[in-house]
Amino acid sequence: MRIGILGAGQLGRMLAQAGIPLGHSFNFYDTQLTTTVGGLGEIFVGSFDDRATLKAFAAGCDVVTYEFENVPCESARFIESLTPIFPSPRALEVAQDRLHEKQFLQDLGIAVPRFRGVTSESELREACEVLGLPCIAKTRRFGYDGKGQARIEHEEDIAVAWRNLKGVPLIVEGFVPFSRELSVIATRDKGDDLCVYPLSCNLHIDGILHRSELPAPDISPALKATAHALISRVMTELDYIGTLAIELFEVRGEILANEMAPRVHNSGHATIDCMKSSQFENHVRAITGMPLGCVEPQSRAVMFNVIGSVPPLETIGSLPNARIHMYGKEPRPGRKLGHITLLNPSKAEEDMVDTLTRGR
Repeated sequence: MRIGILGAGQLGRMLAQAGIPLGHSFNFYDTQLTTTVGGLGEIFVGSFDDRATLKAFAAGCDVVTYEFENVPCESARFIESLTPIFPSPRALEVAQDRLHEKQFLQDLGIAVPRFRGVTSESELREACEVLGLPCIAKTRRFGYDGKGQARIEHEEDIAVAWRNLKGVPLIVEGFVPFSRELSVIATRDKGDDLCVYPLSCNLHIDGILHRSELPAPDISPALKATAHALISRVMTELDYIGTLAIELFEVRGEILANEMAPRVHNSGHATIDCMKSSQFENHVRAITGMPLGCVEPQSRAVMFNVIGSVPPLETIGSLPNARIHMYGKEPRPGRKLGHITLLNPSKAEEDMVDTLTRGR
């Protein structure tokens, strides 16, 4: 099949790398020309309200998906009128607005951090009084990798946060004393079959994922069952086809749902090297009607993002259990340039790569 991907970044690159061996080909649509997916398919360049270019893109596709959640819903619905698109635009709509997302999860009976929606500085002050300090104010839309967020620790921080976040509608979340951050990733196909990957344990620095360990250690049967039931409930409610990730907080042995991503996810990159079927392969399988693949881990894996600058890859590559994935991007501060996965690493190997990849 010819698969169209809205977005031409590293997630699109890895989807194509997983799908080409399965016999599929790819089109990409992005607002600018990129080298990240160079050689992997035809690239269409246009704005997301350029219906003529969107129509030409969709005309060559048997099915369309996306690699990031900020595709305008109107554009996704327009493509849906021309060719099948998975997951559905409704999943995009829910995930694009952090307030709607929290309300959606809460309505499903899923535990989330305490939150309030605010549209003015006075409402922000009121929310801080109700939720208590410290708390986190986030833009409802377009935030990722720590962008669009402000930590409010003192009353004098409120006006600064409102100003820095440009006075747009916000969601304010109460402080969560979590012991660790986890994520659960699953793929659901058109026949309602569902496969759930082992939970990963994640560490963020400055709001950007630094490392993920898969499988996460010390996951109790009860916590695992809760995470599986949670993501199954979300996918069933949305009639979701493809791969979905939900970021979680573990608090005293219980979990709270933080955010969902209606796409393949950074915390699942290690599945490329430690699973028979990665999150990318199973996403392709699900949207094209192929049977889902095995998600049992073949080894323990620790994934490190390469952010901002390139570490000494020759040194890291000398490790027999290192797998290096670079995305063909030019270095710049805060930019994800690639990732490195260590399979069954020693503590010394983990520490070395951890140190070498902390450049931002």
